[in-house]
Formats: sequence, C-alpha cells, structure tokens
Amino acid sequence: MNTKSIFFAIVLACFIITGCKENKEVKKERIAFTISGMTCEIGCAKIIQSKLSKKEGVLAAKVVFIDSIATIEFDGNKTSKKDLITFVDGIAGGGLYKASESIIKPTGSK
Repeated sequence: MNTKSIFFAIVLACFIITGCKENKEVKKERIAFTISGMTCEIGCAKIIQSKLSKKEGVLAAKVVFIDSIATIEFDGNKTSKKDLITFVDGIAGGGLYKASESIIKPTGSK
C-alpha cells in the first residue's frame, strides 16, 4: 500500500467511527398521565407499567391503579409526551385505555 491509500483508509475510518457515534446524552423528562379504562391492578395497571417500561426511551414507569395515574421518566431525545400517550392508548389493540396528561406534577418536577 502506498502512503495515499493508508492516509485515505485512516481518514475514512475516522469518519465512520465519529459518524456512527450515538448521542449518549440523556434528556430526562417526567410526566404524569391519568389513564381511564383500567379495571384491575394486575391485568391492567401492571401490564401497562410493564409495556411502558420496555418502550424505547422510557427510563422508569410506575402505574398506580387506585389513583389511575402513570408516572413516567423518559429520555426526551428518544420519545415524547405525545408518543407516550399514543403508546398507552394503543395497548391491548387500542380503544381500551385512554391516557391524558395529568395536572398533577410528577415527583421531582420543577
């Protein structure tokens, strides 16, 4: 290999490495939702909590059946409040649960 080829290979590798880096900065946000349509703690609240916890961008989720409230901490770079509402509304095929942003501020909010 000549010097130009080696130089070109190094430059190309640097572009690939720096271009493929994922943004590792987390933009933590919190939201509280009121969820209507839940009829039980195990079959509804725990399933919604489990599904939310597995959703990309969700850092933590807690659903309290008695209060019909879901508190969610998420990465604002990966998901949004609107996306989370749509996600909850679509659980169990859609039409069963209805999420809406709560006026109650989640713990730790400013």
